[in-house]
This record gives sequence, structure tokens and C-alpha cells, in this order.
Amino acid sequence: MATYKRLPVTFERGEGVWLWDTDGKRYLDALSGIAVCGLGHAHPAVRDAICAQAGQLIHTSNLYGIAEQERLGTMLAERAGMDRVFFANSGAEANEAAIKLARLHAHRRGIENPAILVAEHSFHGRTLATLSATGNRKVQAGFEPLVQGFVRVPYDDIEAVEIAATNRPNIVAILIEPIQGEGGINIPSPDYLARLRAICDREGWLLIYDEIQTGMGRTGRLFAHEHSGARPDVMTLAKGLGNGVPIGACLARGAAAEVLTAGTHGSTFGGNPLACRVGRAVLETLESEALIENAARQGDYLLTAFNEALGQIKGVVSIRGRGLMLGIELDRPCAELVPAALDAGLLINVTADRVVRLLPPLILAQPEADQLVQTLSGLIRDYLTDD
Repeated sequence: MATYKRLPVTFERGEGVWLWDTDGKRYLDALSGIAVCGLGHAHPAVRDAICAQAGQLIHTSNLYGIAEQERLGTMLAERAGMDRVFFANSGAEANEAAIKLARLHAHRRGIENPAILVAEHSFHGRTLATLSATGNRKVQAGFEPLVQGFVRVPYDDIEAVEIAATNRPNIVAILIEPIQGEGGINIPSPDYLARLRAICDREGWLLIYDEIQTGMGRTGRLFAHEHSGARPDVMTLAKGLGNGVPIGACLARGAAAEVLTAGTHGSTFGGNPLACRVGRAVLETLESEALIENAARQGDYLLTAFNEALGQIKGVVSIRGRGLMLGIELDRPCAELVPAALDAGLLINVTADRVVRLLPPLILAQPEADQLVQTLSGLIRDYLTDD
């Protein structure tokens, strides 16, 4: 079905930060399959994990114990300070699990019509519940009636959260991205998450972080909320966790970790041996090869370099980012830059209409970072001059 307006290119193979199309042309991948391939393409650790596990056991279902699921679950819980993990197949499914968890937790406390506080310009998925939670009318249009039970406030606006707390006694949780990705690489105030944590503690709400795009080292910490020190009660992961193999996870701690029990939720494929073996390989590689530190270092470099190249150019509104999650906002729509970059052998993305989004692999090295800055800066300067 024509659910994507695809670019006129088909890739045949990849290696590291590079992709080659069917005509043999090479491209620098500054998108990572939309924040998925943090280890780049054809990483030996991912290849070996897939081959070894596929030759041993791929699927049995969650009716039985799954050793690889337990191993990965233990590793993630330890590193995130969580108690339990539910494995799914995607970010949307992980967020569905978090939404169901929050509602069930509320119902068991006698709250009849629980509501979850969400943010404008957020993105949480395309299932009916997650698109209802999403703060983007384009995603929702035509799919009404939407799922009820979401209260929307502006992102990075604590006063709006306080007003909602006063006026809506049925709120039971906050679902928030530590950095908004699809919304335009929106980075909140330094104390935003900590103040949300304080409100949740005061009101008895669950604090749920959607770390699907920001997690797994993308921002220079394993999880983006670690920059603030404000721990969640529930956290969702996907994208970079499997480096291209579909996997999602919903982690919880404390009382929230005991909500989902036998019969309340499930997944046929979720947490199968293949996906979890790859997830373990990804996590081990991120740590053993110091790729999270590299993301922080290269991210700082790219921010500085882009500011030097474009910061004084008329038409450039803002250059922002954390780690290898960067956005260059222009004062006009700039979707035309995507095919122009493709012609120049560079893969980028434009989100929120005016923001060039960069999500390069965490293995990005200095020569590749320099090439990215040089190529993209030239394209943006030409675009703003021509326009």
C-alpha cells in the first residue's frame, strides 16, 4: 500500500555509516534508518548474533521461558534502574503497553476515567491509542473517533501542567519525550523533567518517558533522561535497541512494575530469542566500544561546526541538539533539501516542515562528521540563497 512517498533510490548494501544503491553510488547515512542503526550497517556484532541465534532457535512464544529475553531484560533493568520489562516488536507497541499499564494502575486505585497528560508536537506512534496521544493533527486526521483519555499541554510548560493538575483530578500519568524528535528536535529547559518528576510525586501520577528515539545512546547518555537525573516510573524503548531487528520494550519500576500480570497484556512475537539476542549484542557493543561517549563527543563537534558554518546565515533560525540527535531549523519549509542531499550522496530528513533532522550512527568518525558538515552546510546555504 502507498503509505510512504518513497525517494527514488533503492539501497543494496551497507557498511558502517555508508550505503550503496543498486547503481553502485555511495551515500553517507546521517539518518540511521530514523535513529535505528546506531551501530551502523552490517556491524559484525549484529551479524554474528543474528546468524548464531537463527541457527539455534528463533521463536517458541511467550508460553515458555526465553533465556535470551531474561538476559536482555536483566541487562536493561539494571542499567535503567527498573524492575521489570515487557518486550514488544516496535515503539508503538511499547507505548501501547505503557498506556495500558497506566490505565490499569489507575482502575485498580478506583479511578474510573483515567487520563494521561501528553504534549503538543509529540509523537508516540500510529496505532489508534498512540496516535491519539500524539500531538500532531496530521497523524490523527481521518482516523476519528480517537481514543479518549488524553489531556494535551504545551511542551516544556510547567505552568500548563500545574493548571491541568488543578482542573483535571482524573489525570494519572504523564507521557513525555525527554527530547521531541518528530516534533523538530525540541530540547526542554534543563529543569523540565525534574519538575515533572516533582509534580508526579506530589500528585501520585506515573512519569512515563518515551525514549524510543532518544534512548540507546543517541543523546550521549544511554537514556536521554539521565542528563536531568529525573528517573521515570515507566520507560519505553525501541528503534536503536535492535539496530534494525524489530524490538520494543516497556520498562517499569516500583508499583508500576507489578501492574501487568498474566492475561492483562501479551505479544506473540515480542521478546523472541532472535530479537533479544540482537538487543543484547547492541547493548554490549555500545558499552564495549565506547559509542555512547563517541555520540556525546561527535554531537558537540557537529553543533559547534554547524554553528560556525551556518549560525550567521540569514534564514537559519536555530541549530540545536544533544549527542547525535540534531536539528537545523530554517525560517521556511525545506523538504526540498532531502532530494538535493540525496543527489549529493547524503541521507537526511526534514521534520516539522522546517527542521533538518540529523540522526547519524553512533559510530560516526571525525572524517565523516567533517564531510557531513561540509556537504549539508553547502546545500543549506545554496537553498537559502536560491530561495
